[in-house]
Amino acid sequence: MTPHPRGMLHGINVVDLTSVVFGPYTTQILADLGANVVKVEPPGGDMFRYAGKPAATPGMGHGHMTLNRGKKCVELDLKAPADAAAMQGLLRSADVFVHNVRKQAIDRLGFGYDAVKTLKPDIVYVHCVGFRSDGPYAGMQAYDDVIQAASGAATLTSRVDGDPRPRFIPSLIADKVSGLHGAYAALAAIVHRLRTGEGQFVEAPMFESFTHFTLKEHFGGATFDPPTGPIGYPRQLDPDRQPFPTADGYIAIVPYTDGDWAKVFDVIGAPEVLHAPQFATRTLRFENIRQLYRALAERTPARTSADWIAAFHAVNIPAMAVRDLADIMNDPHLRETDFFMRREHPTEGAYFDMQAPIRFSADPPEPARFPATVGEHNAALRACATEADFQAFFDKKS
Repeated sequence: MTPHPRGMLHGINVVDLTSVVFGPYTTQILADLGANVVKVEPPGGDMFRYAGKPAATPGMGHGHMTLNRGKKCVELDLKAPADAAAMQGLLRSADVFVHNVRKQAIDRLGFGYDAVKTLKPDIVYVHCVGFRSDGPYAGMQAYDDVIQAASGAATLTSRVDGDPRPRFIPSLIADKVSGLHGAYAALAAIVHRLRTGEGQFVEAPMFESFTHFTLKEHFGGATFDPPTGPIGYPRQLDPDRQPFPTADGYIAIVPYTDGDWAKVFDVIGAPEVLHAPQFATRTLRFENIRQLYRALAERTPARTSADWIAAFHAVNIPAMAVRDLADIMNDPHLRETDFFMRREHPTEGAYFDMQAPIRFSADPPEPARFPATVGEHNAALRACATEADFQAFFDKKS
């Protein structure tokens, strides 16, 4: 069968009633995979359009540019009968509906699961929520800071540096992790529908998703009953397991197996370190690993990062220079693979986009549609009158 270069989800229609990061990241992944995604925004657009410095066109800020490529954008007031009718038309032709409106509010608007199921009986209905609906936090608002706090993630840094102040990981990591969970949940429900013809309600909660993610290693000794040790993964919480200083910067060195330590100290010219009694056995090396990290850190300033990388790679020890975030676009690997793409947006001019990280040999996607302006596709939507019109609206590439 000859593949069509339009993406693995070509022909899957998605209505996206989400905002900020969690939901839009979920639907951008679906769009990157070839789905026809229509982003439905309230009057004025998604608030995250305005993140950062003002853009050339209002509502075209960097947050929108990185999260909403590949989508058509319509601006609807779902409390207005005409706009609600347009939304109903979209849903009748949709395969997937993703939203992050709280349950009581979406029910009042007439787009709860039961109502949407009457419009499209086999709809895959994905509700992006803060907390699962069967617990005491059901219905509460949730943003990244709230979830980092509630999950315990904000105390991870304290366990490393001893400063008792909780601190947020400086990334919208809970939103983005939850977005990945939302995307795989939608994909699993699509597969189920393809096999059985059945739609379903899917709940994708931030709190549970991010706690699940965080505790994969950090459950630690609390995994067992009774506990075999404290919660937390010691290797990640070791204050001495940090980038090592070099003559011109810092470097990550990963002696991952016990046998790697001999290679590392041979490379740095100090094999005698491992001759000390506290490092005589595998168990002792593990128990005194902080001393090994310190011994390594005392010696790495002798050479440049490039020198160390070449030396460690020669003996198959993973190592990489610490790159400043502001310099990431100069990474030679990312440049060679064209990860950063310079594009010309029809209203915003030149900007940089990032390739979707996953590649498929069977059905590579087309270049993504440019991020749309607020209400850019309203006129085309309002011209729809029949089911065929709405389907054509989804399918049309421009």
